[in-house]
Amino acid sequence: MSLALGCALLYTLFVWWFSTGLVLLLVLRRPGALRASVIGAALIFPVCLVVLAKTAAMPGTLGVYAAFTAAIVLWGTQEIAFLSGAVTGPRAAPCPAGARGFDRFRAAVGAILYHEVALTLTGLAVLAVTAGGSNRVGVLAFAVLWAMRISAKLNLFLGVPQLNDEVLPAPVVHLRSYFRRGPVNAFFPVALVASLALAALLAGFALDPAAEPAVKAGYALVATLGALASLEHAFMLVPLPINRLCRWSTGVALCPMRPA
Repeated sequence: MSLALGCALLYTLFVWWFSTGLVLLLVLRRPGALRASVIGAALIFPVCLVVLAKTAAMPGTLGVYAAFTAAIVLWGTQEIAFLSGAVTGPRAAPCPAGARGFDRFRAAVGAILYHEVALTLTGLAVLAVTAGGSNRVGVLAFAVLWAMRISAKLNLFLGVPQLNDEVLPAPVVHLRSYFRRGPVNAFFPVALVASLALAALLAGFALDPAAEPAVKAGYALVATLGALASLEHAFMLVPLPINRLCRWSTGVALCPMRPA
């Protein structure tokens, strides 16, 4: 592995760990500053879009890292809006007792509908501000996060052995009632294989000897992000001690990897 690819790998690992921990720190251990965090996220949101727009025409390595970072921070603003309870859905109550099938699904969608709409509109905004640019790293990073988030939500709804929901913030604690602990559902292996295949495909582009250094770095960043998303899915199968990495932000030895 070249130095450039190694740097991309380490940078993504750091951003993944630090951004997850920072969001949890703000929504779990700083309740008095929760409103300020939401306002701050709202102010940072347009800044990230401006950075993505500017870096879309920057094909060099600096532009690639800046676009990737902006996409992660943009995603973080949506995380804060959701986990703080500011943007969730029209239904702010637990799943109705005895709900099954479509009724349960409809209730679950109602609990997160506004957030799903917000994520979709944000994704469209990312596409719009980067249209015509040669640097697509920001778009790819946001797309990977969005796709893997949908997969995680579906798997938690359908049923997995490990929910990792012990430290859900109070404003969204009712979402536990929509999760199902049980045997691995039929969709899970499909989602895991698809995520691993995506990471492998992106890694292949990063390792292409004919590609320019900036292109390799961009694909390496997004490939590592995809691999980490696959790892987060693996957390739904067995409890892993790697969760202790976020103890600094949660105050406990658990760190749910953006399950909501």
